[in-house]
Amino acid sequence: MVSTFPNAAATSDERLAHLRAEVALFMRDHVLSLVSHDLRSPLNAIHSWAYVLERKLDAADASSQRALAGIRSGVEQQVKLLEEAVDKTRAETKSLPLAREAFPVRAAIERALDDARRAITEARGTKVEVDSALDAERCDGDRERLAQAFWTMLVFAAEATMPGATISLATALDAGFWRIEVAFTPSFAVLADAELPHALEPFARTQAMLPREAGRIAWVLAIAQRVAAAHGGTFEQGATNDGEPTTLVLRIPLSAQ
Repeated sequence: MVSTFPNAAATSDERLAHLRAEVALFMRDHVLSLVSHDLRSPLNAIHSWAYVLERKLDAADASSQRALAGIRSGVEQQVKLLEEAVDKTRAETKSLPLAREAFPVRAAIERALDDARRAITEARGTKVEVDSALDAERCDGDRERLAQAFWTMLVFAAEATMPGATISLATALDAGFWRIEVAFTPSFAVLADAELPHALEPFARTQAMLPREAGRIAWVLAIAQRVAAAHGGTFEQGATNDGEPTTLVLRIPLSAQ
């Protein structure tokens, strides 16, 4: 999928609308991917048990054979639905082509900080403390996609943080990787407060407060995960518990892989 970002002449509102739309698009496809994966496991089990039952039941028993045929037919219909309605729908973001170029890492961070300021941090009075000694270091990657991933991390942290509080952004080089860490203390009351300024959809904020299985992320952070994977890097979300400090960590190789 090739993303066309608003150019320099575009208004800030257009750019922020585009950023929000991209976050929603990748969140949708992340959910569809989970649905596809999580439904196939029980369907495969049902299909396997149908064969076990077939060997146990009397082949001359018409009622039993009709029941087995119904089970198999139901499984096949569900698999077809997954392939046609789910897998095809998320095909648009299944691969993520990158517009690679060598760019100064500082430029992407500054772009994300500015976009986050206009989207939410300024309205919330949220302070972003930047800890970085990086200056002229360069990365071979898609600058706009990476800036978008950083923006999503910052906006999510700001969404979950009390107004006027401070979140931290630390960036450094780590064994050939560019490491970006956003640290904050989430408040579920703030995420749920409709009266506060928000940049993310209510559904995304609500889902972010739900318990997660090990290794899984909040759906709204899907684009950060996909951008990291496309660059040969990683994205990790720490445990999100009400009132407890947590982190979002993105690691990107400085050179193409």
